[in-house]
Amino acid sequence: MRITVVGSINLDFVATAPRLPRAGETVTGARLARHPGGKGANQALAAQRLGAQVTMVGRVGRDGMAEEALALLLAGEVDVAGVVTDTTAPTGVALIAVDPQGENQIVVAAGANHSVMPEQLPARIETPLILQLELPVETVEAAVGRATEFVCVNLAPAAPVSDQLLRRADLLIVNETEAAFYGDLLHHGGGRVVVTEGAKGAVLYQRGVELARATPPKVTAVDATGAGDAFVGAICVALLEGMPAQEALRFACAAGALAATRPGAQPSLPTRAEVESLIG
Repeated sequence: MRITVVGSINLDFVATAPRLPRAGETVTGARLARHPGGKGANQALAAQRLGAQVTMVGRVGRDGMAEEALALLLAGEVDVAGVVTDTTAPTGVALIAVDPQGENQIVVAAGANHSVMPEQLPARIETPLILQLELPVETVEAAVGRATEFVCVNLAPAAPVSDQLLRRADLLIVNETEAAFYGDLLHHGGGRVVVTEGAKGAVLYQRGVELARATPPKVTAVDATGAGDAFVGAICVALLEGMPAQEALRFACAAGALAATRPGAQPSLPTRAEVESLIG
């Protein structure tokens, strides 16, 4: 199975602290780590580790952070021929604070990700396609318009998009906050919609009718960063392989749960064997 991911590539700076700060507050005693991240790159590596052959389309800066940001994609044999080096904008960065329970706060400086324009895209995208909203919306819309196969759009972070995109997507994925932002618009097309609910699991709908519901296995959460991206990669792989809705949702919930048990976004993404072992 071949999949194209058009999306963001970041370097994550992760500070694990005794607790998350309130507005205007400084919390000391944190430990700092650097990990490759970005929703697009995370979902690309997640799908690759779960059995797909993935091509990544994105952008990094001409700086020292780019090599780190791409390191795990390259190690995981993701095809990065579609990744362009930008000569004017820096590599995207995410600043992440994590508490001992795995909850996080994230601020993203998009950098080169906001320079991914429609001109960088293939004229036709003839493989299944996964997208998020950490790129300019016009680029996401253009990619959807050039796709000839299955299209999944993870509507995160929430932003206004065209009705055409919502209707064209075969699969829309949102969390509870994003679901509230889009409301009934999510269900106006004929595609499927997944609403993730964190530790409570996820629900799959079609035309507003619930098709399946699953809860993740019990795990000890360390860092939720990347768990949602593991879910996206997993459910796309599962559905494209032809798994029934309930089985695909269960598989994706297990992948997300496993990602939450390890620190960092891309370092935490599970392999196919790990997911299948957890499901049992």
